[in-house]
Amino acid sequence: MTTAISATDRYDRTTIGFHWLTAALVLVLFGSSLLWNYAPRSWGLRWLEGTHVSLGIALAAVLVARLIWRLVAGRKLETAVGGVAALASRAVHGLLYVLLAAQVALGFGLRWLQGETFSFFGLFSIPSLFDSNRELAHQFEQLHNLTAWAMIYLVAGHAAAALIHRYLLRDGVLQRMLPMAG
Repeated sequence: MTTAISATDRYDRTTIGFHWLTAALVLVLFGSSLLWNYAPRSWGLRWLEGTHVSLGIALAAVLVARLIWRLVAGRKLETAVGGVAALASRAVHGLLYVLLAAQVALGFGLRWLQGETFSFFGLFSIPSLFDSNRELAHQFEQLHNLTAWAMIYLVAGHAAAALIHRYLLRDGVLQRMLPMAG
């Protein structure tokens, strides 16, 4: 039987919204990068690249808003587990934030070192802050890709842990972050 949780044991709606929006953006960005790198050239890759860049800008904005919300207004909940599991939980969450911030910074740096502007779905542009540097851009691209894969592996572990809490431990941890209790 799954443990029932009260409204005060759940994260607030804004925190939950930021969590799931971040998750969706990360997965769509990762998927679009795979398509972009492995799709046939006839697939309109310029459109896919523009969408990836635009969603990267959106992820940067969501990350900043999420961090501000977490610091000033978000509901703070105690870690639902104790001991080593609590330490692992805090470490994973901290590392996810570090990887998200690094990924955003690397994405911006990569684009700027390629000497290109950012366009957000054609609504506005962010000009390059640096002169083009192909060698450094290549290094940023490698780090951007490595960080993406590290983040995906960590996200998969995070999701697996949430499912373990839901279906094996039945302790209500997953329900704290679900849009609707269940």
